[in-house]
Amino acid sequence: MGSVRDVIVVGGACAGYTAALYAARADLDGLCIEGFAAGGQLTMTSDVDNYPGFPEGVDGPELVGRMRAQAARFGAEFLSDDATRLDLAARPFVVEAGGREHLARAVILATGARPRELGLPGERALQGRGVSYCGVCDAAFFRGRRVIVVGGGDAACEEAAYVARFAAEVVLVHRRDALRASAAMQHHALRQANLRLLTPYVVADVLGVDEGRLTGVRLRHAVTGAEHDEPADGLFVAIGHEPNSELVEGWLPRDPDTGYVLTEPGSTRTAVEGVFAAGDVRDPVYRQAVTAAASGCMAALDAERWLSHHHHEAEEADHALR
Repeated sequence: MGSVRDVIVVGGACAGYTAALYAARADLDGLCIEGFAAGGQLTMTSDVDNYPGFPEGVDGPELVGRMRAQAARFGAEFLSDDATRLDLAARPFVVEAGGREHLARAVILATGARPRELGLPGERALQGRGVSYCGVCDAAFFRGRRVIVVGGGDAACEEAAYVARFAAEVVLVHRRDALRASAAMQHHALRQANLRLLTPYVVADVLGVDEGRLTGVRLRHAVTGAEHDEPADGLFVAIGHEPNSELVEGWLPRDPDTGYVLTEPGSTRTAVEGVFAAGDVRDPVYRQAVTAAASGCMAALDAERWLSHHHHEAEEADHALR
């Protein structure tokens, strides 16, 4: 198993890299298990215009790459394998990755979340080329354009209303006759003069793969099956997000409806002492790169303080292994 680390960070994106940076600067013996899909949702974003410090914008993969390089500059170590198992039953904690068990006194979970996709053949090819999952992130790129938003809940209505501030026209597409969103959210969206509702339709295909950018979508009537094409420069998929929290099943409490890891209010502490959660795996509300990075900082500071207060317990646990 090897020696016992002070902290293991599980996840390699904004939250994980920021936690690794702060842990390294605090001179903690740490390891960041970044996973094969390092970079998180920013790897699907070609341009990031709302991250502080980059007035001209920055490419999503470049941004997370800079974060990783900054953490490495202060001595952070990385493992490009997926964490496959946790054991939080006793200290030191066990994180299995790359066929090995890694031991740590504290663990920071920063495994992120993933947007629910439509599952269409060309969808991934056009991510960042007209297909988006975040209005706050990308709406400004569609100023004066025609945009389609897919979904029927509160998030979809909020997304459509936000995108309508920039787009010339927004079409909100939902598979049922009536939206699922609350009356207040429906009113908020549908009072936008440049927004119209189109129901009951499902997106059958995305158009523009050969051109390398979205040119429209193919809609199918949910009852008759009739299809027609709607031209569009942007497609915002707003059918929800799923946290990457499967790893903690059976170890940490999660929201029973959404699966997000639960933390103490105003903290990154979980129900297990010495285990912290940061970024989108615990955040169903904001889901921004800057908020993920901020909570990664919080988690590292929380872990450092916890380790300092439990120094003697850690020494006893180490002694028991020898």
